[in-house]
Amino acid sequence: MEQFVAVAEERHFHRAANRLGMSQPPLTVAIRKLEEDLGVGLIERGQNRVLGLTAAGLTFLREARETLRQADHAITTARETAAGRTGLIRLGYVGSALYGRLPDTIRAFRTARPDVRLELRETTTASQVAGLRDGTLDAGVVIPPIAQVAGIDLHDFDHDRLCIALSSDHHLADKVDLCLSDIADEDFVLWPMVEGRGFHLQVIRLCADAGFVPRVAQEAHGMHAVLSLVAVGAGVAVVPESMRPFRPEQITYRSTAADGADFPLCLAVLEPSPAVAAFAEIAS
Repeated sequence: MEQFVAVAEERHFHRAANRLGMSQPPLTVAIRKLEEDLGVGLIERGQNRVLGLTAAGLTFLREARETLRQADHAITTARETAAGRTGLIRLGYVGSALYGRLPDTIRAFRTARPDVRLELRETTTASQVAGLRDGTLDAGVVIPPIAQVAGIDLHDFDHDRLCIALSSDHHLADKVDLCLSDIADEDFVLWPMVEGRGFHLQVIRLCADAGFVPRVAQEAHGMHAVLSLVAVGAGVAVVPESMRPFRPEQITYRSTAADGADFPLCLAVLEPSPAVAAFAEIAS
């Protein structure tokens, strides 16, 4: 196809052969073979030169140029993808990650890899693990430990600490030195274990260390949902301290000095593409 385009554009077999870096006889044979394969004449010939193209030749030239352009584009795209400079990353993240390093990491990656498209999905750790397994996610910011960890690589990404959250009109909201034992008799809004085992168990463990088992009045899927219920007085909660910017006029946040309140966030990947590997490098 490239040989035909060269002949059609040069209007001369010898010049076309020079352009292609080959001798003329094989080029002449190749064009004859192309016409035989197609079953139509493409070139009107003179003495060792091209007088013009047939109607079929003109149509074939137009389509051949477009095919070669698409082939060049495909080659470029493949090379860019292999280098991690283009492609798609479907990135999941727990709600609290949006209040930590994640926004700056996303900005840095978009600056470094502007042709890689990022699709962001806020979801739970359990849902992210399932997404990595079934191929609907390429990476995720999760709270460890995670179930079904085999094959999933965890990279240190961020850290956070738990704090107490209660509605601004709660009777304990003005208590500056609020501690976990002060909320022992309160109704709790909690994240279900099935959606985030590590986070759920850490909250239960902190409460147990403070001498009580939380009375869970309602469960909510997602940290924003938990805090939205706290804001309307459905209960108190133990949440990531990074969530303090969420509805500060409706929710009072109190730090806790309890041991074991710290927790990490990790970037989880499974069989990373070059683009995901580039994101992981910037995230680290």
